[in-house]
Amino acid sequence: MTQLTSSQAEDAPIVACTISRDVQNFDLLIEDMETLLGEEWGDLGFADALPFLNQPDAQHIEFVAMAIDEIDEPDITLLGGIIAGAKERGIKVVLIADDVTPASLHQLLRQGADEFIPYPLPEGELAAAVERLRQSPAEVAPVAQAPAPDESVKLKKGGDGVLIAVQGLCGGSGATTTAVNLAYELATQGKGKHPDVCLIDFGLQFGSVATYLDLPRRESVLEVLSEGETIDGDTFAQALVSFEDKMQVFTSPADVIPMDMIGPGEVQRILDVAREHFDYVVVDMPSTLVQWTETVLNEAQIYLALMELDMRSAQNVLRLKRALQAEDLPFDKIRFALNRAPRFTDLQGKSRVKRMADSLGIALDLLLPDGGKPVPQACDHGIPLATHAPKNPLRKEIVKLAGQLNAIGEDGAEAA
Repeated sequence: MTQLTSSQAEDAPIVACTISRDVQNFDLLIEDMETLLGEEWGDLGFADALPFLNQPDAQHIEFVAMAIDEIDEPDITLLGGIIAGAKERGIKVVLIADDVTPASLHQLLRQGADEFIPYPLPEGELAAAVERLRQSPAEVAPVAQAPAPDESVKLKKGGDGVLIAVQGLCGGSGATTTAVNLAYELATQGKGKHPDVCLIDFGLQFGSVATYLDLPRRESVLEVLSEGETIDGDTFAQALVSFEDKMQVFTSPADVIPMDMIGPGEVQRILDVAREHFDYVVVDMPSTLVQWTETVLNEAQIYLALMELDMRSAQNVLRLKRALQAEDLPFDKIRFALNRAPRFTDLQGKSRVKRMADSLGIALDLLLPDGGKPVPQACDHGIPLATHAPKNPLRKEIVKLAGQLNAIGEDGAEAA
């Protein structure tokens, strides 16, 4: 690392630099910069950043890595000015934040930061971010650009869509798999006009809906999440990606973002806009309970909670029950679904299911069978079970569930 000054030697050009209050507070960043660039990088303080970038010595700078933590938040205006100044000079900006509030993070991203990485740095993430920055627009375009929304996403108005939320109560419970395939089956129900379906991935950090459907993640997703309370149908449409022209998908962001970057207000508006334009809105919830879980729970007509026949699921159900009842939230609204349920002929397994339900004080009337290897294979290939293994027992049960939901929706529409 080199301490940069206005008299930087021209025979050793610096191609990148860190900008921080004290780079020694970000030791992992130092290691990654040295691994990535050797001696071809330097360090700047906040006060020195813009003066140096105005010097001829900065002509070889490709990118800057601005590292900040909660202590730097009072200087958010200065930090934003540095980012804007770097962008004016054609220098890419990687924002590295440790325990920074979503509001400050949003403000700095709006100033023009090209990449965001949380600190501590995930292994290899800085190198991957720099690789993306160094790609030419022609190289990036095929990945970053999805079909124009005007061509692929047509939204109607005046709807009152049914909101279906799906949440896993333990790791690997199959919540995302269920949400993806349920949305697809709803979108392909019947022989006449198919319902309009929107699938929303609220797994903001590690959501897998885009992976399970082999879809790109649009940059406008982050914009919608950041400005959720003010979005309209046109803004929402720009973030959607069409899957086989059968349903629209709102993927999780391309980068990891804080779970509290959005609040109840943003989530409420996103759900309102989606329900206005679609017959069914299926939401894949994060396994973590967040401040806006209550918003989705109150708005959802159906809230599926996926669990398995094991002790961890039983304990998590009890934790969830205590948490919701302590806040006077509608625990009874949750419909529990047992994934990898025992087969019809497994009498001992069926007895265990009944004992578990009785001991937890819940109903387990939705039993999803084990679909075996074809299920993860379909997810890895980015296609629904209907395409990969149409006769799979799990797919058949999801088709049955979709049919029941669609019949209820049609009865409600006729009554209205």
